[in-house]
Amino acid sequence: MDMTAQAIEGGFVDPVFNAQTVFRAVMDAMAQPGSVQALPAFAHPPAPLSATAGAVALALCDNDTPLWLDPALQASPTVKSWLGFHAGAPLANTPADAHFALIASPAEMMALDGFSQGTQEYPDRSTTLILQVSDLTSGTPLQLKGPGIEKTATIAPARMPRHFVEQWKQNNQRFPRGVDIILAAADSIACLPRTTRIKTMEA
Repeated sequence: MDMTAQAIEGGFVDPVFNAQTVFRAVMDAMAQPGSVQALPAFAHPPAPLSATAGAVALALCDNDTPLWLDPALQASPTVKSWLGFHAGAPLANTPADAHFALIASPAEMMALDGFSQGTQEYPDRSTTLILQVSDLTSGTPLQLKGPGIEKTATIAPARMPRHFVEQWKQNNQRFPRGVDIILAAADSIACLPRTTRIKTMEA
């Protein structure tokens, strides 16, 4: 298949219904941090963008939301064309300009404070990070507390950024500013809103 075909194919088959379903899953996951929301593969983007991360990007991004791609995705002209064709989102020049950031390699990711943190008046102008993870069970277990969690929740996303728990504590301290994270696994998502507190569970 040539690059043009790859850039055009693989979007939502039923754009309105698919976008609503993905959006609802993201909202539910944000409202109940650490809960895993199943998400079928509605989109089939070119590699290295995963089906789940691609579907989340299509549901949330539009021509008013600058999107930042990590180096692995930046290096793929087909991914950029696909996102441009299906989401219409302009590419952000820097992480600090981005409303959304797609991260194919979370383990190599830059620090969370390099993304837009929002302002005290407009905390919602911060970046929402969409992290591609292979699964939500094989990484270091993270214990979550905070709004939307009855007592505690546990999640173990694979190959997270270095010093993630430490970085997240600093993210908590910037509240109401700070970033939110959507974890996109193979067929499900989970969310870490900035209000969620995390500690590592020692084995």
